[in-house]
Amino acid sequence: MVRRTSRYGGVVADAGLVVVAISHPGDNAFDVSRVDELSVALTRPADVKRLIDFMLGAWPHASKIDGDRIGFFGMSRGGYTGLALIGGNANFAKGAARCAELTSVRACEMFQDNEIPASAITHDKRIKAAVIADPGFTFLFGPADLKAVRVPVQLWSSEHGGAGVTPQSVAAVGKMLPSSPEYRHAANAGHVAFLAPCSPAQASTIPRICVDAPGFDRVAFHKAFNAEVLAFFRKHLLGTENP
Repeated sequence: MVRRTSRYGGVVADAGLVVVAISHPGDNAFDVSRVDELSVALTRPADVKRLIDFMLGAWPHASKIDGDRIGFFGMSRGGYTGLALIGGNANFAKGAARCAELTSVRACEMFQDNEIPASAITHDKRIKAAVIADPGFTFLFGPADLKAVRVPVQLWSSEHGGAGVTPQSVAAVGKMLPSSPEYRHAANAGHVAFLAPCSPAQASTIPRICVDAPGFDRVAFHKAFNAEVLAFFRKHLLGTENP
């Protein structure tokens, strides 16, 4: 199983699944040199495809992976990445028009200089199920741009959103998918609530990813969230809903 962004990997690994995370060059917590470049909408799916290639090929323990049971988890831009990988076709030309109405999305500024990527989006049919939480870059998907998605999707939406993601933008993704996803609403949660509970050091150094709405218990939320995600992958990758 390939995951993106969430830190619940230990729970999933304990269930017997191989878990691997990725840091996208120039677009990660330690290197933001490309974070405002629209080209990351192309390179992110390609990065994950290369990772899967490695895990199924050159990785010394590749024989332990069942290539027919690959799942994906992604949050925020990672959610967009997952949608692209499982068949979503980002439409940059139409996205430019939609961006004219979105003043809170920094990537939209790229369109003002006609910096529209010309390459095709990378898909990977080896991914058989995907959990998508508060996906970003959804302005790149129009009504027909997700019609090729054929795998089961569990779609999570935070109540308060953030980072350019809104409950409405997540709901729009759900409506565009050809088959209704397993929709989950995270009550009183903000966008960063899908990140693991912060350590005291993280709360001190990067408080923006650690502050939740009054009354929201991130620890309790993740206990339920992890269980829901694991159950989804058990059902669609392992064929069982029980441990």
